[in-house]
Amino acid sequence: MPSAKTTSLLPLEVSSLSYRVDQETLLDNIDLSVDSPGISVIMGANGAGKSLLLRIVHGLLEAHSGAIYWHGVAMAETLRRRQALVFQKPVLMRRSVAANIDFVLRPMGGQYRQRRDELLHQAGLQHKRNQPARLLSGGEQQKLALARALATEPEVLLLDEPCASIDSASTLQIENLLHDTRQRGVKIILVTHDIGQARRLADDVIFMHRGRILEHRPAASFFDSPSSPEGQAYLDGRIVV
Repeated sequence: MPSAKTTSLLPLEVSSLSYRVDQETLLDNIDLSVDSPGISVIMGANGAGKSLLLRIVHGLLEAHSGAIYWHGVAMAETLRRRQALVFQKPVLMRRSVAANIDFVLRPMGGQYRQRRDELLHQAGLQHKRNQPARLLSGGEQQKLALARALATEPEVLLLDEPCASIDSASTLQIENLLHDTRQRGVKIILVTHDIGQARRLADDVIFMHRGRILEHRPAASFFDSPSSPEGQAYLDGRIVV
């Protein structure tokens, strides 16, 4: 495995960020500073803007106003290459399981097959290495997507509800992979609607509601005593509108 490292992309600074579609404001004047290592979890009800914010800070979408800086540098392709994003619905190549990872590792040279086998073992997919990726189950596809993302050795890993609609065994394996990745110094920003998963993984919580960030606090503080009524209602399982 690669040695532990401290990311040089932090802090992530978001200032006065807004995003609109037609006349509807989906992100409203967001300010955010993420400067701590570990796993930052973005939570909130459906439609809060969680996935949209993740895509914008990764540079896949451009905000209508505001600024985003990674370690004081505006988003650019060179910065995006130092990150990896895993979507809720895996995007895989029409190749074998092993070939999906080889595609990323081969250009790096060296003993890439050994690294590939390590990643497949971690993801529990070594026995399916020669199977077409598109024939994997949903949970297996998501594990392969995560393994392929980790093959790029990102400094920041962004995850958009990677465990939605997959089985509990795959969820456990993915969470174990994230724990290991965190230990190696990779910064993780995770969008999830699963409160239990957030409790297990989060070092800090960014709570969103209707396109705004209402809270950004250490995880223990948020779960023990949210400062917003919307955050309390969300944790109580009440519908937040």
